Amino acid sequence: MKKMNSPGTLSVIIPLYNAGDAFKACMESLLAQTWTALEIIIVNDGSTDNSVDIATYYAENYPQVRLVHQANAGASVARNRGLELAHGEYIAFVDADDITYPQMYETLMTMALQDNLDVAQCNADWCERETGKTWQSIPQERIRSTGVMSGPEWLRLALASRRWTHVVWMGVYRHELIKQCNLKFVPGLHHQDILWSTEFMYNATRARYTEESLYKYFLHDVSVSRKKRTGRKNLSYQRHYIKITRLLDKLNRDYADKIKMHPEFYQQITYEALRVCHAVRKEHDVITRKMMIAEIFASGMYKRMVANVRSPKMAYQVLLWSVRLYSWQDRGLASRRLARKALSLR
Repeated sequence: MKKMNSPGTLSVIIPLYNAGDAFKACMESLLAQTWTALEIIIVNDGSTDNSVDIATYYAENYPQVRLVHQANAGASVARNRGLELAHGEYIAFVDADDITYPQMYETLMTMALQDNLDVAQCNADWCERETGKTWQSIPQERIRSTGVMSGPEWLRLALASRRWTHVVWMGVYRHELIKQCNLKFVPGLHHQDILWSTEFMYNATRARYTEESLYKYFLHDVSVSRKKRTGRKNLSYQRHYIKITRLLDKLNRDYADKIKMHPEFYQQITYEALRVCHAVRKEHDVITRKMMIAEIFASGMYKRMVANVRSPKMAYQVLLWSVRLYSWQDRGLASRRLARKALSLR
């Protein structure tokens, strides 16, 4: 194994929280990688199940595996801790209940080193854990393998496909660029990948994508994005998306004079806002629905949704949702009271 800090080394960071027996398959898939210059950093985020014992076994028996512990603080804090400890020339992230295919990092690291990339990304397979049903995350008719592009150009193409997702586990990232930009995951924020990957791409000068699926992401009912939420839990969850629209809007303003701002960069804010609108429609509790609508307006998300429209098709969708939101909204004093109440619950 190559020494860390030397060319070709890769640090794989795994936030671990109650992954159970699935974590063993994750670790076995990493140890089976054909690219052997790996440093595997497991950040135990206060797990209370047997996954801690599994992690301890691998750390004690494999010199390339390092295990550190922290009180439960979420995946963002765990990833940031891993970045502080990493020594590799490139960084990768893995979710503890997923698996990597054997040639994943050989493929990506070969791309990265041959083309001096800031980021090499791949496709992935999505799999229903209960049924085994599997499909490719990005259909090849949406995006084919690319040559070297700038980070903003790749992000524009990826967003335009409407099938690329902001997940950090589909790539390897130049460690030095992460440090230069002081990129951190936002603590406590669900779907923090959206902001991190967007800002990384804004700063990347050389990016490349392969359509080959190299990672298997398992879907299950306890996944953050698939949990069924109603009432206050739904309201609390949608606040993460509301915050993401605000932070993306700030990111675009910060980079407006530094890179070419493509329409897709603005419109992704509108897409994220529309997620909240759809959640309002699906919410059965009348009081919660009214509180969600009140917060959409009180937080400024509605204005951001409208201001970042960049296509006629999206403008039509936003117009429809504007009519719905205003028709569902309590007017006058009741609406203002709900807005204040919603904000007081933060």
